[in-house]
Amino acid sequence: MGWRITFGGEGWDGALPTLAEEPGGQVFVALYDVTSGDETTLDQWESATTGLYRKVRVRVATLDGEMTAWVYVLNDFEGGMPSARTIGILADAAEAAGAPDDYIAELRSRPCVSGW
Repeated sequence: MGWRITFGGEGWDGALPTLAEEPGGQVFVALYDVTSGDETTLDQWESATTGLYRKVRVRVATLDGEMTAWVYVLNDFEGGMPSARTIGILADAAEAAGAPDDYIAELRSRPCVSGW
């Protein structure tokens, strides 16, 4: 099963980024090794401890082969408009991680709300 990046719910800065399952979909990600302490901090930061997001174990394809990783998926409705700030953060992070140019361009062209 593939995944796609989408937005949902409502945060103080517009709709929140999340992933949704989509056959054949792809999301470019950067993978990090984290300590158990870092994992706890990330769970709190992403509000997984309150149920806003849930952690899902997924299989990812890397240049070195397949592996499993955790992702955070929003426990809320899909829809809503992200802020230009959120789109910029995601696109800048993808660019810094070496995402393909067409992936970054698609991110930057997504509809968003300015002025957040």
